Amino acid sequence: MTRTNSVILVALALTAAVSGQQAPIGYDDTPMQPNGKWRVHDGARPHPSIVTPPPAPNAPAGVPSDAVVLLGPGEDLSAWQMADGSTAAWLMKGGVLQTGKGILRTTQQFTDVQLHVEFATPSEVKGDSQGRGNSGVFLLGHFEIQVLDSYRNITYADGQAASMYGQYPPLVNVARAPGEWQSYDIIFSAPRFAGDGTLAKPAVVTVLHNGVLVHHATPFWGPTRHKSVMPYTPDMAKGPLVLQDHGNPVRYRNIWIRELNDYDAH
Repeated sequence: MTRTNSVILVALALTAAVSGQQAPIGYDDTPMQPNGKWRVHDGARPHPSIVTPPPAPNAPAGVPSDAVVLLGPGEDLSAWQMADGSTAAWLMKGGVLQTGKGILRTTQQFTDVQLHVEFATPSEVKGDSQGRGNSGVFLLGHFEIQVLDSYRNITYADGQAASMYGQYPPLVNVARAPGEWQSYDIIFSAPRFAGDGTLAKPAVVTVLHNGVLVHHATPFWGPTRHKSVMPYTPDMAKGPLVLQDHGNPVRYRNIWIRELNDYDAH
């Protein structure tokens, strides 16, 4: 299976799981997570404490000079395509991207990156739990940082906003109110594989949600799947950035990425 086909299958599987993600507080029949503490989407898992974030910015954050701008102030979607490789079909207007039908992914592949994403869930609140402002940012097409309206909205802890979906909830809940612009700043190290295809080093992520640390150099134990624990495979060493369609309207703006190199590498 090619890497592109693998990403497409992941996207389609997650889209198909939309109807199964409506349990308001979790599940008690899912697999145990590898550390043996909780089930995937465990309804009994404690929710993070709430931290009030700084006020929402009046304008998008600045962009470093060496960053690749994936979503800028205009209407250019040339950095993106649909999961099947067709032209990006989500609506882009005035620098704001609206989620549409189907999965959106970058044309470029990445490994180790620094990523900045700004998003806003709908100001008009509809639905609850996983049916409220749901989308997702998939690193390399496999490792999700959840996008959700988690302002006074109870769901399973490992599925709320900024969670490493199905694995770890954020250290704290820093969600802003519906309709307000929010940000993720993500530092990600891709998984490494030995010559025989076995995992040598897992993917590791650090995440700041609205400027507040919510994951600190935390390893993914495998790719993201709803209600599942899945193994690493060598095709996960590199991949695109993916934005998820979950049937909820979510807006994105000001997405940029920096490829990270080792010290002394130029």
